[in-house]
Parts: sequence; structure tokens; C-alpha cells
Amino acid sequence: MSAPARSTRARIGLAILTATIVGIVVAATGATEAALADGRSIDLALLHLRLTYNSGVAFSLGAGLPVGVVLTATVLIIAGVATYAWRSTPTTPMPGRIGLAAILAGALSNLLDRATDGVVTDYVHTGWFPTFNLADTLITLGAVVLILTALREPKGSSTG
Repeated sequence: MSAPARSTRARIGLAILTATIVGIVVAATGATEAALADGRSIDLALLHLRLTYNSGVAFSLGAGLPVGVVLTATVLIIAGVATYAWRSTPTTPMPGRIGLAAILAGALSNLLDRATDGVVTDYVHTGWFPTFNLADTLITLGAVVLILTALREPKGSSTG
């Protein structure tokens, strides 16, 4: 297979994986929100599912900002990450591609959630850490996978 064909295939794979994960996260968030809508909390031993809404970004930073500002900043950041992912995917090993897809899917899922009513639905509560959601978990795990992939990369090679 030619290099351009491999690049196209890798990029299409990234887009399909990202879209699939977004679909799963949106469905899971909707189901969780419906299950917890009456103020109910579900005890899962180390975690509790408890519905909260975050008008800010990570750790509620910027909660007082207008929704348009938060949405605009979020879109710009996602555009930067998506551009990096699109350009680097053809030369990124498979684990790194999965990490990129997880980051993009988490960010896009939170953006879609915020676009509907100006807040992000959070529902995973530990008791010792701010409440978060599946999309936030994907962003964090994707970043860890991407970092570990970069650390395993042989010296002198580049991811684009």
C-alpha cells in the first residue's frame, strides 16, 4: 500500500474511532442523566454516580464566564488538537492513535453536552476528587496513552 493510501486509511480510522466513541459517551451520559434525574445516587463502592452540572471547564474553572466564551475557547482548543491528530496520525503508532481518538472523543462529547444547555453533565463522584464524567476520563486516559506512546518511541524518530 502506498504512503498516501496508508495516511488516508489511518486518518479515516481515527475519524471512525473518534465518532464511535463520541456516540458511546453521548448515549452513556444520556442514560446516566435519565437514571439520576430524580436526585438519586448510585453507590458503586469506590465511586458514586451523582448528577451535577458544570458551567465551567476542568474543576469548574471559568464557571462565571458567558457560555459563548467557554464554547468558543473549547472549539478553538479542539480544533488545535484535531489538527495535530490529523497531521500526526499517519506516523503515530496504533496506541497513540487510540489515545488521540480518546482525547478528541472526550473533548467533542463535552462540547456537544455543553452546546445543548451551557453546562457539562458530570456524574462520577469519588468523595475526594471533583465530580467528573466519562468524557473527562477519556481525555485523561488518552493523554496518558499518548505520553506513554511517545516515551516508547525510538530515539530520533518523529510523529509528524
